Amino acid sequence: MAKCEQCGNDYDKAFDITMGGETHTFDSFECAIQALAPICPQCNCRVIGHGVEQSDTIYCCAHCASQSGATLVADRAP
Repeated sequence: MAKCEQCGNDYDKAFDITMGGETHTFDSFECAIQALAPICPQCNCRVIGHGVEQSDTIYCCAHCASQSGATLVADRAP
């Protein structure tokens, strides 16, 4: 069995995720999200979808990006 690096659970169905050349072991997607998903700097939620990005900053949505001063993102295409 493998141990989840987020919660410490020793689980027979644990899985690995490789990100940025590093491999991480988790027992659930919940733990993987908690450990690896970026945090929106405007509302502090985890970005678990595509999100939007400007100047190497990832936001959960265009609204949060614009509230933080980003000008090149939009929720809908014109």
